[in-house]
Amino acid sequence: MRNCIGARLSPQIQANGIKFVADRFRAIGLTAIDLPSLPYAQSAAEEVLSGLEIGTVDLAGVSGLLSPDAREREQAVASVCKQIEELAAFGAKTAFVCLVPQAGRQPIAESLEYFTATFPHVANACERHGVRVAIEGWPGPAPDYPTLGYTPEVWREMFRRVPSPYIGLCYDPSHLVRLGIDYLRVLDEFQDRIFHCHGKDTEILTDGQYVYGTLPPQLSLAERFSGGSWRYCIPGTGEVNWGKVASKLRRIGYEAAVSIELEDARFWGSAEAELLGIQQAYLHLASYFA
Repeated sequence: MRNCIGARLSPQIQANGIKFVADRFRAIGLTAIDLPSLPYAQSAAEEVLSGLEIGTVDLAGVSGLLSPDAREREQAVASVCKQIEELAAFGAKTAFVCLVPQAGRQPIAESLEYFTATFPHVANACERHGVRVAIEGWPGPAPDYPTLGYTPEVWREMFRRVPSPYIGLCYDPSHLVRLGIDYLRVLDEFQDRIFHCHGKDTEILTDGQYVYGTLPPQLSLAERFSGGSWRYCIPGTGEVNWGKVASKLRRIGYEAAVSIELEDARFWGSAEAELLGIQQAYLHLASYFA
């Protein structure tokens, strides 16, 4: 496996501009970067990103692909397909999406029907332009968890309905840990669909499990990036065995970036804190992805 570790842009780092981001990422030792939008990517001169591989670029307006309104879906398909064409012209190979519907209580079964109607068009655009779509498995906000595509049950059906090899997953073990899903088995079953990987971890909070169970707190607010019985954290401080993840990824022939996604309350609130969190995450991951 190539030594390609990158990061997504956390808020305070991003606020300093792309040159600041690129300079700091290279200083840490990162060799890849995930970009938050196509316009942001296009604003980055080639020399600014020199030495940094583009991991993913986020697509805009994807919630419209799951809209109950047929006209909105049609407009979203046109927009997303145009973005895919522009990503290819820019040189990006992987687009990032999180399929959260506009209606927070929209049932997943309903969203799946809209996915079945829209994503064949998206897949055709991907196939024409050589761009893959990596679907993020964040469950979405409580209490409805409406995101389409965060469990093996739903992934199986999504890929059965839209079997294009250009539609796949952004593998993020942090979500799988909090859901109690075997994050290593996912790499076996969906090995041909792993297009991108997030370097993020989850710590299980045993005291929180006792007080709240596996559901969110009912009488208080959980801390940032936490559900009460769990919290997101940087790699090396949670439950994920990154050595085993690296070994599995190596065996399935994964060669894309491992991108740190910083969602850890201990490293938040300033660019300095966020960079420290990314640096510590990098140091842990670099011992396995080298």
